[in-house]
Amino acid sequence: MIDKLLMYLSYPMVQRALIVGVLIALCSSLLGVTLVLKRFSYIGDGLSHVAFGAMCVAGVAGVSNNMLIILPVTVGSAILLLSGGRKVKIKGDAAIAMISVAALAFGYLLMNVFSTSSNLSGDVCTTLFGSTSILTLSEKTVWLCAVLSVLVVAVFILFYNKIFAVTFDEDFAVATGTKAGRYNLLLAVIIAVIIVLAMNLVGSLLISALVIFPAISSMRIFRSFRSVTIFSAILSVICAFSGIIISILAGTPVGSTIVAVDVGAFIICYIIGAIKGGN
Repeated sequence: MIDKLLMYLSYPMVQRALIVGVLIALCSSLLGVTLVLKRFSYIGDGLSHVAFGAMCVAGVAGVSNNMLIILPVTVGSAILLLSGGRKVKIKGDAAIAMISVAALAFGYLLMNVFSTSSNLSGDVCTTLFGSTSILTLSEKTVWLCAVLSVLVVAVFILFYNKIFAVTFDEDFAVATGTKAGRYNLLLAVIIAVIIVLAMNLVGSLLISALVIFPAISSMRIFRSFRSVTIFSAILSVICAFSGIIISILAGTPVGSTIVAVDVGAFIICYIIGAIKGGN
């Protein structure tokens, strides 16, 4: 088994998949803690459906680089959801549900009406649940993911104190002079970028797992924001790395395997938290 694993690790395509998977998991976990605490845990799922709809539009329009459509649309939706605040009448989970369902329905409708593929069901399943495309990444894609991931981590570290303030008590942060709207906008853009990057890894329907599970697992063991964030990042990276390796060795779907490992890690953390006397 070890010899087989070492053989696979020697392949450039596997190395690229591991690099991208680890980077996406790291970024997702950092923002996941903030989203869970702000009661926006489901936003990853909502935005992933928006990205799915945008991808369908790009496919129908024949746009070669679908990122030109997917990223702006997803960013715009994230801004609408996270930066609206009290100015909108439809808030939180209701707004996410409306945008999510509408984007998913219209995307699938477009794929059916203007389909150019002989295997529509296969294309839809691949987009929703991920595919082996993570193992066929080009060096250009890896570099793009690396640059965006470094920017996300850098922004999170640079504005850590402001993000912390906006996360726990936005009203107090505003009262002390913090421009909460600006940082909500920043969070929205970062989240949208992460969602678009993660689509190739786990698919549209499973992206929320990368955001939610590491954060919730960490909260079972730790209590401080800093400790939860650090452990969430470490746990997410380990789960993503392990999931990709297991999927390669066992021949299972990459996205589903990573999520299964995340679920297993949550169960372990839940037990540890219960032993420690956590709520």
